[in-house]
Amino acid sequence: MRRPAAALLCAVLLAGCAGAGQRPGTSDGRAQDPGAVSGPRRLPPVVDRVDTRDPVVFLTYDDGAERDPRFVALVRERRLPVSMFLTDSVVGPGYGHFARLRAVGASIQNHTLDHPALRGLPYAGQRAEICGQQQKLRSRFGIIPRLFRPPYGTYDTTTLRAAADCGITAVVLWRASLNAEGELTYTRGRAGLRPGDIVSVPSGETDSPTLTERTVRLLREIERRGLRVGRLEDHLERTPGRRAAGN
Repeated sequence: MRRPAAALLCAVLLAGCAGAGQRPGTSDGRAQDPGAVSGPRRLPPVVDRVDTRDPVVFLTYDDGAERDPRFVALVRERRLPVSMFLTDSVVGPGYGHFARLRAVGASIQNHTLDHPALRGLPYAGQRAEICGQQQKLRSRFGIIPRLFRPPYGTYDTTTLRAAADCGITAVVLWRASLNAEGELTYTRGRAGLRPGDIVSVPSGETDSPTLTERTVRLLREIERRGLRVGRLEDHLERTPGRRAAGN
């Protein structure tokens, strides 16, 4: 009776070892994408502010069209932990400017390859936009961003699925936005900056006022309210944030 039992045990062990050393989920090529995983992944939270008691707000900059060298100096002198959400087709040959920003403390995050409105697009198209920019940023800076901002702030469940499959841990919107004239507008709630607010600073359509000038005005308003600029990534790691209303 011992021999059949031993044979059965051997067969089980051999079967269990048959797949050893194989990487799951590589047949569709997803494992070659930055942050891609083989199985279902928890959808990232969508945040427009962070639940925090710290007197901080978060400055985020979109697209990458403006490359004012004085802005690099401002970030360095003020030690501003700003987050730059870059679009490859907008940045074009200007990645060197953002390498300098990263060297003085800015973080580099994902804003798609070509800046399309993602909501309603098929999964493959959304994933190509997000994972494609992950690959671009990895090749340029050696990093895999964890934060993603959908163009125009529009998204759907497919966006969240694609973002998760590309290694994104949070989809970042905004509660406050700085317009080209340097004035703040708010997407919801009462006007006025509050602790935890995420502020979006889009690329300006004109050179006056410049990105640096608009940021200096914004910093005055932040200081006037007894707040300071915090690093968004650090606070999102400590708290899941707050799911934004809508969509």
